[in-house]
Amino acid sequence: MPEPILDDPATRFQEIDPPPRLLMGPGPVNAYPRVLRAMSAQLLGQFDPEMTTCMNETMALYRHVFQTRNRWTFLVDGTARAGIEAALVSLLEPGDPVVVPSAGRFGLLLQEIASRCGAEVTVVEGEWGGVIAPGAVEAAVARVRPRVVAAVYGDTSTTIAQPMAEIGRICARYGALLYVDATATLGGMDVPVDEWGADIVTAGLQKCLGGPSGSAPITLSERAAARIGSRRHVERGIASGADHPSGGRRIASNYFDLAMIMDYWSERRLNHHTEATTMLYGARECARLLVEEGLASRIARHRAAGIAMATGLRAMGLTLFGDQAHRMANIVGIEIPTGVDGERVRARLRTEFEIEIGSSFGPLAGRIWRIGTMGYNCRRDAVLVTLGALEAVLRTEGVRVPSGAAVDAAMGCFQ
Repeated sequence: MPEPILDDPATRFQEIDPPPRLLMGPGPVNAYPRVLRAMSAQLLGQFDPEMTTCMNETMALYRHVFQTRNRWTFLVDGTARAGIEAALVSLLEPGDPVVVPSAGRFGLLLQEIASRCGAEVTVVEGEWGGVIAPGAVEAAVARVRPRVVAAVYGDTSTTIAQPMAEIGRICARYGALLYVDATATLGGMDVPVDEWGADIVTAGLQKCLGGPSGSAPITLSERAAARIGSRRHVERGIASGADHPSGGRRIASNYFDLAMIMDYWSERRLNHHTEATTMLYGARECARLLVEEGLASRIARHRAAGIAMATGLRAMGLTLFGDQAHRMANIVGIEIPTGVDGERVRARLRTEFEIEIGSSFGPLAGRIWRIGTMGYNCRRDAVLVTLGALEAVLRTEGVRVPSGAAVDAAMGCFQ
């Protein structure tokens, strides 16, 4: 008999019992307790009328969240990146021209995914920490005449929000489809999909929507749906005699084939995959919480907490990173003071105060911290506790900061 891999798994691995950590980084954040409770509900069969009713309700709720009348508003099973990849692989064929305004890690991600689709990508590069001038985007669009412009609204790697309304107007002038990655902004900043003229917008639950990562809300305009429908090929094992290929080039991914996923969410309920029931429950409750609070109130709450956090950090004597006129409402970047070990500070916040803040990537690695005020953690107490803990750690690391000034300044904002 071969030796068992684990001699006594029952005692080696204990029940999962994570610490009560306050997640104040760029995401994920702590989930709303009501979302976690919804996710503990019993499973249903994927074609049970109760289940399909839940799917329809989720579509209706997310139309409100996205501020759209789009029929095709649903979920892609997977993290926020699943939504991004589903959008781009379903829109793009090899050789398609694409323009990507990029001023951070996630603009580079859109460039990479579009390149993997075989698209001809033109990047309009901007400085990390600033916005890309709409004129530079328009010049590229006028020159390239792209099928798609793919942009990030709110790149957490830099904490900066790009001027999406202006990019939408550029796309309308030149007939380009507009894809927007709103992962870090939906539910915390204004994302008026129809007003922007955006054709596909995707997001995730784990930031301003206050849920766990694992489900990607998505909305498609009729124009985007028609483009994707022109590439529709039903999987052979489920096709009926009436299901003829559309004639367009088949979408390269089966799992991320939005044409087939749309069939699954439509009245036809043509099977594509087994719906992630627990994530559906969570996504539905995330949207229900937002609708209950009111979209304007939710956005105002994120704005107020973000201002209080930024004000407190400044009162501590720290320097905020990037173009503050275009900073995201729900996340702030802080330049790490000279001589301070940024990772040691983060580790001490986590081990001594059970608070997590973020670092960054690429050219900003080791240069900035990122603190988020999102979803369930977009609260006065979370802001004040985080500021107080950061002050305490910095003081014991030898940084001269005025005692109590950060919390006092933030409290003044809230009052």
